[in-house]
Amino acid sequence: MAWNKIKIRIESGETVDAIAPVIVSASRATDIPAFYADWFFNRLQKGYSAWTNPFNGVRSYVSYQNVRMIVFWSKNPAPLLPYLEVLKQRDIHCYIQFTLNNYEDDGLEPHVPPLDERIDTFCRLVDVLGKGKVIWRFDPLILSDKTGVDELLEKVRTIGDRLYGYTEKLVFSYADISVYKKVTANLEREGFRFREFTQEDMLCFAKGINRLNQNWGYEITTCAEEISLEDDYNIYPNKCIDDDLMIRYFSSDKALMDYLGVQYIPGDMFHPEGKYQKTKNNKDKGQRLYCGCITSKDIGEYNTCPHLCAYCYANSSKEKALANWRCHQKNPVSETITGR
Repeated sequence: MAWNKIKIRIESGETVDAIAPVIVSASRATDIPAFYADWFFNRLQKGYSAWTNPFNGVRSYVSYQNVRMIVFWSKNPAPLLPYLEVLKQRDIHCYIQFTLNNYEDDGLEPHVPPLDERIDTFCRLVDVLGKGKVIWRFDPLILSDKTGVDELLEKVRTIGDRLYGYTEKLVFSYADISVYKKVTANLEREGFRFREFTQEDMLCFAKGINRLNQNWGYEITTCAEEISLEDDYNIYPNKCIDDDLMIRYFSSDKALMDYLGVQYIPGDMFHPEGKYQKTKNNKDKGQRLYCGCITSKDIGEYNTCPHLCAYCYANSSKEKALANWRCHQKNPVSETITGR
């Protein structure tokens, strides 16, 4: 998608070209809420941030003047809590993709807070933002020599029971470990004996989660999965950057609806309440084949997440991630997330 381009004046006094997205993703590439919330809201106040392309190293600029929606991704979004009022005051909407896994006994996520603390954070965020705007992800599902499908289902059940009344949805994905060489290397370095999902494993998990959902009534979805689970298990492909969610909760925002190509169709005798109708396809063609997300601008950078999860695809090494984190700490108000 061709973003609107504008001229902005950066802190050096130079005038540069910047893109001005309506929807910001913060972020698939790193955990901005957990580690960079102060940086992000400082940059939001400044009106822009700089972003370095991971493939060619070219720096570009992102203006926040047109932002109507921020989608946060995090394993520990607690640092967002004091900033949510800032977004409200600026009339910027948000929702949170909260990856809430249960791998405490597996050593896969060594630096996330304890599970009880993360569940409490989930509930506190829902109390502020409202049910439906904090989305539970158990992502990815990982099998090992010690953890089979039944054990995974029990891990999910433990969280699903405790989130009852606080979430409407569960998003999951099956780990594709061998697709990412650096993930394979990281897990092997940790001595974690993983195994890939077979189709039989996938269907067995889908059957089990469908059975658990008889008690919950959640919307169960998959993230970027090829396998079809709709007809047999009532599990549907997800859109993590989701225009339908935006229409459902933020339809009063005309600028956002215009951007999404949404028209309001007045009610008639058959549909007296009226309805909203999309007039264009907003799918992000730059994402993976089976990703359902609509277009957004991601402002994160790889090799910057200090969670250091063993299966992380966004860090090529712990050393690079920690080096960038230390650089950020030395210059926490830099234009870039890395402090460079």
